[in-house]
Amino acid sequence: MSTKDTEVQFICEMLTVPNEEDDEEEEEEEGKVTEDDEPRACGVCGDRAKGYHFNALTCEGCKGFFRRAIQRSSQLHCPLLSKCIITKNTRRSCQACRFRKCQDIGMRKEMVMSEKEVLERRIRIKKKKMHNVSTQLSSQQEKIIQELLCSHRSTFDSGFSRFSGFRPMDRNILPASEYNQSASEPFHPLTNCSTNTCTTASKSATDPTASSYASSLSSSSLFSPCGSSEKEGNHEGVNNTCVFTALPHMTDLTTYMIQDIISFSKSLKDFRSLPMGDQISLLKGATFEIMQIRFNMVFNSKTSNWECGSLTYCIDDAVRAGFQPLLVEPVFKFHHTLRQLDLQEEEYVLMQAMSLFSPDRPGVQQHSVIDKIHESLALMLKTYIDCKRTGPKKHLLYPKVIACFTEMRTMTEEYSKQILKIQDIQPDTISPLIMEVISKNTCD
Repeated sequence: MSTKDTEVQFICEMLTVPNEEDDEEEEEEEGKVTEDDEPRACGVCGDRAKGYHFNALTCEGCKGFFRRAIQRSSQLHCPLLSKCIITKNTRRSCQACRFRKCQDIGMRKEMVMSEKEVLERRIRIKKKKMHNVSTQLSSQQEKIIQELLCSHRSTFDSGFSRFSGFRPMDRNILPASEYNQSASEPFHPLTNCSTNTCTTASKSATDPTASSYASSLSSSSLFSPCGSSEKEGNHEGVNNTCVFTALPHMTDLTTYMIQDIISFSKSLKDFRSLPMGDQISLLKGATFEIMQIRFNMVFNSKTSNWECGSLTYCIDDAVRAGFQPLLVEPVFKFHHTLRQLDLQEEEYVLMQAMSLFSPDRPGVQQHSVIDKIHESLALMLKTYIDCKRTGPKKHLLYPKVIACFTEMRTMTEEYSKQILKIQDIQPDTISPLIMEVISKNTCD
């Protein structure tokens, strides 16, 4: 059927005149319908009443009669003495007395909708039904969401129990003169966070293999055909002469997160189907964004801390790792903004997938394929919000989530720039895997 034929059929359905005695489609427009267990009698004819219509308890027949009587132009006249008894069997005998009784029991003519108003209401009902059908998640969409959830849960541990053997966190700060900062004024954190509010990460020295943890991670790469074989320096302890005292620990944490994000990506069928070069390009562009989305799941907006199991981090830790206000302030604001949306786990994983399959990443070759996946995920997120969320604010949730992607893009660029500056000031601390992620080079 063509689009024109469909439109004609839709208009015809809207213009269909209801049966005179059976106006059940309109019963909600004039009054409240009751669902009592006991049958109730119509105030006009004594037939079974299904609800209140035009301010009175009536049956469907008298409801329709009153509407038609109001809409007709001619006056009704009783052939007798206007004293006819109206019952279920005699209600058709005298329209004038039936109408008078309708008025006597309280039916109000001003509550009757005009033909134009009835038509507009039918169109609204039809559109609402069509909208409700379109906002239901399909079985294929449900399957994809479950795949994403499974991949996310297998690669993200909110308790960070797998994060061990890291270099300890040093929250001491050397004199600002040694920071070699470009900013003329020292950075003042957006929230006062003393060293006592963050649980110091302790080194797992009891495990003989723990000391090699950071070395093994730092020598990893995005994918072996494209990876760097460069080895990290000695990670058995923190260099006491380092400028950014928290940088070694934050490097180990970031490397750990990146490896999990790589595992998450490689577990997705659509990602594995792409050429290796596109996989690398997508990961380079999305890693920082996905990392922030995952960190937001453990962010406590009341304390402004990231609660990673037994480890707790505050915004000052980013400063101690060498990051500047141009990145730290937007990151801090971003986490508060995103956390206030109170996203569900399904919405978080759809955000990760949308970030991963962004077709405008530098170096992407199969742009149309990735764009199709991205659009499908975006529609999936919007449909999920429409059919799972309730309340007046749900219609604003999707645009607010999309706005977060714009913020993350800006932060990603600044993150790469600041990592390169930190590497220049304090070399041999940031892992090759982190440097590979922020590099502009792509694999053949």
